[in-house]
Amino acid sequence: MRAALLDEARQPFRIASVARPRPAPGEVLVRIAASGVNPLDLKIRAGQAAHARHPFPAILGIDLAGTVEAVGSEVTAFRAGDEVYGMTGGVGGIPGSLAQYAAVDATLLARKPRNLSMRDAASLPLIVITAWEGLVDRVGVRAGQTVLIHGGAGGVGHVAVQLARARGAQVFATGSAASLDYITELGATAIDYGAMTVEQYVTRHTAARGFDVIYDTVGGTTLDASFNAVRRFGHVVSALGWGTHALAPLSFRAGTYSGVFTLLPLLTGEGRLHHGEILREAASLVEAGKLRPRLDPRRFDLSSVDAAHGAIEDRSARGKIVVDVD
Repeated sequence: MRAALLDEARQPFRIASVARPRPAPGEVLVRIAASGVNPLDLKIRAGQAAHARHPFPAILGIDLAGTVEAVGSEVTAFRAGDEVYGMTGGVGGIPGSLAQYAAVDATLLARKPRNLSMRDAASLPLIVITAWEGLVDRVGVRAGQTVLIHGGAGGVGHVAVQLARARGAQVFATGSAASLDYITELGATAIDYGAMTVEQYVTRHTAARGFDVIYDTVGGTTLDASFNAVRRFGHVVSALGWGTHALAPLSFRAGTYSGVFTLLPLLTGEGRLHHGEILREAASLVEAGKLRPRLDPRRFDLSSVDAAHGAIEDRSARGKIVVDVD
């Protein structure tokens, strides 16, 4: 089969002919139609993701959508011909989705939403799982709560906004001036982080009480700001809580904090079944019209993966970058 192979860190991809995998017990063989590109892929390619190292030569690509070609023994949930999507590899030595086929753990997959193309479906797995683990698994977001999403127009952020709204919360989201219209389109109250201080937007939107739930998808000083914007007994969750932070502002509010590490099931094997469950729930939301992905309109294929990565690196992407594989 054809694959975009990376021989070593920080090098261009090359198209190679590699052995087509065979599904082991518990695995399915997926003919890949599309591969979602995430900022994490660029860090892995650069050899900078210590938490997700991938030995070279490597096939990258964390997200996929495609069609089940064959099933291994012990697999009962899928059969040949099923259209599926999932976050299935590209880290920790597990071959990724920048190839025509992948043998993947069946528990990581779900049936593709019927009303999405393969490209749309391939854009969702990592970001929807990350949003779900934060808002549903850690927080249990519900109707009547005020929820602030930091980075509401970003990959995880735009899904988190829609997920919180689907669960009945009143949603606010920060973004740059250029992203405010899109955030408003999603149904959230947009906050220009460059034009308002934390104190100003907390006062304006919560009468200085603070937000019930804050999901930080940015990290760094934005996470620090979250500790000052949450209400008493509120909850802050972050997908990028990797730095050193002062917890005093949160502690004085008797608030709680949760971290999200979406790769853990891929790296350890623990919790993989839940990833498939999340994707099934997400598919239901998509089919009900409550969740829609945002894709960059440009088209890339295996021969132009370098350009696809470049579109993220130069910050020109307007939505998720997806590589057409098949």
